[in-house]
Amino acid sequence: MPGRPAPAVLPPSLRAWIGLIAALAALVVALLGFLYAGHSEPGTVDAWVHSAVYGVRSPWRHVALATDFLGEPAGAAVVVAAVVGGCLLLRSPRAAVLVVAGVGVTVGTTTLLKHLVGRTINGGYLSYPSGHTAFLTALALVGALLATGRLGLGRTAGTLLALAAALVAGATMGWAQVALGAHYPTDVLGGWCTALALVPATAWLVDRTADRMADRPDNTGRHQPH
Repeated sequence: MPGRPAPAVLPPSLRAWIGLIAALAALVVALLGFLYAGHSEPGTVDAWVHSAVYGVRSPWRHVALATDFLGEPAGAAVVVAAVVGGCLLLRSPRAAVLVVAGVGVTVGTTTLLKHLVGRTINGGYLSYPSGHTAFLTALALVGALLATGRLGLGRTAGTLLALAAALVAGATMGWAQVALGAHYPTDVLGGWCTALALVPATAWLVDRTADRMADRPDNTGRHQPH
């Protein structure tokens, strides 16, 4: 007897608004990349924010370093593994796929964009967009989408939850990156917008692929149960 279809990781109620936000975010990423391509100095806004945030002392420097570690390969691997494990314990393999795919696509794109844009900081380190900020924002956004579906939130509540989660995660990691001198503030904004642009698109692709596989006939000619 067929089971119930697996819930979508991009709730249908959010698709229109989240899609619009993703499109606007992609535009911001492209615009900032064009403006700062090949630069190695902060812009006016960068300099103003940097002067207010950079050089924090203990205990806040320790907080910044701990936050930064979450975006390093070792820290990110531990966090992603823990979240994927939680999804599997909740018997939601589609959600687990989104965690890996959403974060992987977002971080991979920031790496590619860094080489395309060529903006540098601290004597030659590629900086735009911030991969650390993109990583934590993507993870928070994935969590918000999954919570929206599991809790059955409507369009307004779900959209607000997604934006709030992304904003808190992005602001937290962004503050750490600027405070430690690893990124310009506009790098942080670019990383944040990269996650906003790519996670919804990845979630939609995960849903579409999973639904197609569920509807594909098996070896006996029968359709696979959902």
